[in-house]
Amino acid sequence: MQKSSSISLQSELGLRLRTRVLDCYATAELYYLKSFQRPEVLINLRGRSAGVAELQNNRLRFNAVLLKENETEFLAEVVPHEVAHLLAWKLFGSAIRPHGKEWQQIMQLVFQLPAARTHSFDIKRAAKMGYFYTCACEEREHALTLKKHNWIKGGRRYICLSCKSHLRFSRVDDNLVG
Repeated sequence: MQKSSSISLQSELGLRLRTRVLDCYATAELYYLKSFQRPEVLINLRGRSAGVAELQNNRLRFNAVLLKENETEFLAEVVPHEVAHLLAWKLFGSAIRPHGKEWQQIMQLVFQLPAARTHSFDIKRAAKMGYFYTCACEEREHALTLKKHNWIKGGRRYICLSCKSHLRFSRVDDNLVG
């Protein structure tokens, strides 16, 4: 990870993240009247995902870029979302669906939040989507990752889902990929 996007758990933002995780656990313990083992918290996730709950390891991993760029919404929504995954697994076992009724129940009843499956953060910088392509749509650009850009250079073809035309390379944004 680039130095500019890494966040230490000891930094102010890292401490706010850890405090939010602990607050979510305290809320769940009051609701269920039982204690839960606290998870390991890491800020080392890359790409499009804001967070990941590693169930068997009792670990939460968060995306530093998305946390920095969307702190308020991230702490309010992403942290409880991932904590709810760990809690659902502990409470209901491993046979449940990731965003099934058990997880939804925790989101809605315990955290009093909508059970949203995905975030709506701009992921261009987090996923290093700095390779821009155009299609036949007027004034539209498609931001792609280096991996997809290299696949296109290697012969793979992508089409715009709206106009069905093939994507054509336009430009690189060095601020996003450099």
